[in-house]
Amino acid sequence: MRLDINKARGTWWTISAAIILSGIISMVISSFNPSIKAPLRPSLDFIGGTRLQFVRDCEKPGNCDQPIDINVVREVAKSQGLGDSSIQLISENGKENGITIRTKNLETEQRSNLQTALTEKIGVFDPKKNQDDSVGATLGKELFTSGVLALIVSFVGITIYMAFRFQWDYAVFAIVALFHDILITTGVFSILGLVFGVEVDSLFIVALLTITGFSVNDTVVIYDRIRETIKLHPEQPIAHVVDDAVNQTLSRSINTTLTVLLTLSAIFLFGGETLHNFSLALIVGFTMGAYSSIFIASTLLIWWRERSENYPVENAVSSQNS
Repeated sequence: MRLDINKARGTWWTISAAIILSGIISMVISSFNPSIKAPLRPSLDFIGGTRLQFVRDCEKPGNCDQPIDINVVREVAKSQGLGDSSIQLISENGKENGITIRTKNLETEQRSNLQTALTEKIGVFDPKKNQDDSVGATLGKELFTSGVLALIVSFVGITIYMAFRFQWDYAVFAIVALFHDILITTGVFSILGLVFGVEVDSLFIVALLTITGFSVNDTVVIYDRIRETIKLHPEQPIAHVVDDAVNQTLSRSINTTLTVLLTLSAIFLFGGETLHNFSLALIVGFTMGAYSSIFIASTLLIWWRERSENYPVENAVSSQNS
């Protein structure tokens, strides 16, 4: 089976544009949402504050018979002066027997009062499973600045590397593919934050850096094969050269991506809540990285070379041969 990516390149670009546009719209809506006020829903890592997690003790008879009513939790929080808190239910042993509350900085007495009020309404909590985290806003700003700086440095380094190893047009379209992957990943998490309350933390920045490395590696493999094929067959249409290069590396790209996704899926399912969003970001990013290397970076190179250099057009060559 031969994959002809050039004939449907408009379709690939339209699919990517639709996903990216959806993410951008979500980021704009999130920025004006009073409970988020940012393109992505930030965790305590970035904005500072207090994060409380309470899990009911189901070993006590009748303590977990009734499901937790999130409206009751909100009423309790409001009575404690915490009406603007972000509240989510969390699963414990397949049932939603826990809650997470993200709010402003609370003193020890305020936390104790909140826990007491919640205990009266929804049940006794297990002290071994409760969590209490505080992060300063200054640390959050430093983490965000460092993360963005790391992304910028990686993009500049990749551009220089690609320009020296290949040519400037290869470098430009490799960076376009990277932006594609980063935008889609952030867009997906913006939508998840808006709809399901999914937050991004410092591990999300690590995930974006990892996605960048994976994506450019896949693109380099395809570009390297394109360069070799051009040297061997300079008379061939660029579309035919790129299609050959993609098909020659396709099994390698699919096998590598599937192997990584299997591992990430295991981490997503069994790695615990700490790694849940991290692995999800990698799953989205790696999938888009494989997609962009094949359908975006390669087709953009065809489009550019057909217009900027004297490559023969594939259809004309095919009609002459026939």
